[in-house]
Amino acid sequence: MADIDVKVASWKLVEVGRLVLIRSGPYEGKLAAIVEIVDHRRVLVDGPSSEENKIVPRHVLPLAHATLTHFTIPQLPRAAGTGPVKKLWAKNEIDGKWAKSAFAQRTDRSERRKNLSDFERFKVLRLRKQARYEVQKSYAKVRAATKA
Repeated sequence: MADIDVKVASWKLVEVGRLVLIRSGPYEGKLAAIVEIVDHRRVLVDGPSSEENKIVPRHVLPLAHATLTHFTIPQLPRAAGTGPVKKLWAKNEIDGKWAKSAFAQRTDRSERRKNLSDFERFKVLRLRKQARYEVQKSYAKVRAATKA
């Protein structure tokens, strides 16, 4: 047999301390940490964000309503109360790390695009056309230089 080393994708594990993005329900789009695993379909989550509009109260969440992220809060004890979760959340700078993630930036960009006025959409269209024109112009120069 071949000597193959198989590794489990550990960031996809449902574990205490894993951060989840809530996909549906009253807290849709907010971040929370898994505090306890209730059963194979439900987890207890708590989201003590430092921003007032992003706080998620402690509640049981079906895993079908959550997306696992690659962020974790290390050394979070099982069934920890909101106080210790909040301290570890702040210590690990979860809000800052999440804001820098590609997923959060893409979500913010789509939200901004949804809320544009007609004139602002027109300005975006013009800017995209200008950028495309510059790219095509530089590509044509490179293509002409390779033919010569």
